Amino acid sequence: MTGTSLDVSGVPEIDLTDTEVLRDPFAAYGHARERSPLARLLIPGLGPMWALTRHESARAMLGDPRFEINAGSFIRPDVPEDCLPYMRTMTEMEGPEHARLRRLVAPAFTARRAAEFRPRNEPIVENLLDNLPGHAERGSVDLLRHFARPLPIEVICELVGIPEPDRPRWREYGATIAAGSGQGFAEAIPGIMEGAKAAIARRHDEPGDDLVSDLIRVQAEDGDRLSDTEAVTLVWHLVLAGQTPTNLIANAVAALLSHPGQLAALREDPGLMPRAVEELMRWCGPTLLSIPRYAREDVELCGALVRTGEPVTAAIAAANRDPRAFADPDRLDISRAAGPSGHLGFAHGPHFCLGASLARVQTEVALTALLHRFPDLALAVAPEEVRVPDPGTWRLASLPVIL
Repeated sequence: MTGTSLDVSGVPEIDLTDTEVLRDPFAAYGHARERSPLARLLIPGLGPMWALTRHESARAMLGDPRFEINAGSFIRPDVPEDCLPYMRTMTEMEGPEHARLRRLVAPAFTARRAAEFRPRNEPIVENLLDNLPGHAERGSVDLLRHFARPLPIEVICELVGIPEPDRPRWREYGATIAAGSGQGFAEAIPGIMEGAKAAIARRHDEPGDDLVSDLIRVQAEDGDRLSDTEAVTLVWHLVLAGQTPTNLIANAVAALLSHPGQLAALREDPGLMPRAVEELMRWCGPTLLSIPRYAREDVELCGALVRTGEPVTAAIAAANRDPRAFADPDRLDISRAAGPSGHLGFAHGPHFCLGASLARVQTEVALTALLHRFPDLALAVAPEEVRVPDPGTWRLASLPVIL
């Protein structure tokens, strides 16, 4: 494969512009993984970046305090000055600052709390499914555009307590954020901030059964609590990071419809759904590379010297298909039992995805309802025809299906 070659030190190099890498990153990263636990990513416009390719070493790095997430880990859009206080989310924080916020907000994001929100996910999903036939064009419906993409922001509106009259505007925000960076992305941010401030002010006066009320009520044993600025920032973070189910659901549907045996097994035993979601996140989750970390000091990593300030990422696409961690890892198996370490689709360590339980529940509800509602669901085109060549995210541009 032209995208991977050995340099003089024996560490594979992966060119992220190579068409083969973009077409099949699982093969590209997997090829590098079997040659070395460490690779170098070549990224246009940036210097090379270290990448951990094996599950054990990638997992260890994600939990290693010698590697930090900082402002350099992100491309920050231009936003109005009054939005800047809310832009630095918990993802960018480390050490005691991060631990304090995590301790305060964690109770609102537990698996139990996510399960309690499940009944409020279900009517949202059913309503979107009700409308799907009306979006048909020439016999097919774009499931990404009309189901997977609008679902997360609808759920977020319910979680945050956004009033019904304001939700059309939030749906526009969600579509813009899900589409990625650009001018529209930056222009949506002030509206999201204002909506979050209004939701928090409203719940100060009228607490309800929603995430914002949970955050306002939370108070640590030492009396510490979230400030309104921190609460607004968390809502922004929820909108930003809460788009994960968009690509996970689309990828999952494409995978299941391409593996009729697995789809049949899931239809026969819907109780497999929680296990299936974990396997789909491992096998075709949207995250190919973790958020870059930067070495706080010189660190020896898999036999190589990573110098202070150099960026390191976990190649999730390689680690989640590592035969050292998963038996027959390239095979999709919805009955696969969770291993002792688990997949890295939601990261690991202090920055393990705070909303993982919410994403799991949302995906379970969406797939369960979709497969029940449309027993003859089929792909209208091969997923390869609509795959976006994105080196960091495994995603589709559209998902035409026949209902």
